[in-house]
Amino acid sequence: MRFRACIALLAFLAACATSPPPRGAHRGRGQRVANLQRAAALPWRDGGRCVVREASHPWPVLVERCYGALDHDRLEFHDTTGRCAVASAGAAAVGVGLCVLAAPEIAVGAVIVLGVVVVAVAIKEALDAYALRHGSPEEAGAARGARVATRKGETKRKPELEPVPAGQDWQPPMPPGPVGRTRRASCEPVPVPHLGGDDRHNECADRFPPNRYPGMDVLVGGVRFDALQVGVRVLWEIKTHRFDTYNDFIQEQEMEKELNQIDNERSAAAACGYGFVVGVSTDAHKEALEARDPTLDVVVTGCTR
Repeated sequence: MRFRACIALLAFLAACATSPPPRGAHRGRGQRVANLQRAAALPWRDGGRCVVREASHPWPVLVERCYGALDHDRLEFHDTTGRCAVASAGAAAVGVGLCVLAAPEIAVGAVIVLGVVVVAVAIKEALDAYALRHGSPEEAGAARGARVATRKGETKRKPELEPVPAGQDWQPPMPPGPVGRTRRASCEPVPVPHLGGDDRHNECADRFPPNRYPGMDVLVGGVRFDALQVGVRVLWEIKTHRFDTYNDFIQEQEMEKELNQIDNERSAAAACGYGFVVGVSTDAHKEALEARDPTLDVVVTGCTR
């Protein structure tokens, strides 16, 4: 009997040792590799070390933390959608370049690299190591001597440094700092999944500020916000309904409800040292809010349901 019990115990331990990794581990590895491959197309002054260090985070977070390590003399940013210029109006500390680069999907022509990019050493080593560990050399394709085709006739570095557009020399902020001598734990941003039922609203919240945590709302000071903007300490409340289509009575009711919510959110944001912006879909909605409270920072996103 004792021999049979030992055999059973050994079989159990062997099963545990060979059990597959949790599903989240695969997702984390996939995100890391995707970020490394995406970053391989950009010129880095630090050899890609910052990218490798931050690659496990969502792409907008990686861009925010490593933006200062880019070779800005070889990059041009063009806000082809107009989203970044408008979003930055209420939060001047963020540069258009950071906003354009952090977008989940970069529009054609939005980022132009001057010259030819050789994959940064640290990024190449990280992709090669991943391919060796997992036996998937195709996943390291970006590191196998890959070069990025760029604007014709500009394969050499510019002989003279040109003035860097405003915001491109901006350094990513440190993590949220203390309020007074101590900081309440509730002031640290905590990502939580978007509330379900309104995909258009959630898509607007992810893309417009743009959101530091795509697919997530954020809890700050015990209050839920639609987004925390990349690169700055600014929280957003997004409204996507067509306020101008409501009759006068419904508009008045809606305005009372919104102002109560906004006051609560703005107070929580201010108590934790964050700015606060309201994004609305129409000019009529913006004018109605500002007429009731001129101190609000309201931006027209153009997003609709």
